[in-house]
Amino acid sequence: MAASHFSGPVLSGNGLGAGASVLTAALPAAADSSGQIYMISDDGVGDNEIALVVSNGTAWLKITTTALT
Repeated sequence: MAASHFSGPVLSGNGLGAGASVLTAALPAAADSSGQIYMISDDGVGDNEIALVVSNGTAWLKITTTALT
C-alpha cells in the first residue's frame, strides 16, 4: 500500500472499501511511517478485529474509540 500525504482535511466520497485494511504483519516499519494511519483487520494474533493504528515513529499505536468528555 503506497503512502499518501495530505496538507488539509481528508475527505472520501466513497468511504473505506474492501482492501482498505491490512494485517498487522503487513504494516510497514513504524520508524518509516511516522504520522501514517492504517486500518488493520486483525489484532496481531490473527483474530478478526478491526482497529485503527497510527505510527508515532517508534511504534504502531492503537487509536481508541472511547468517547470524548
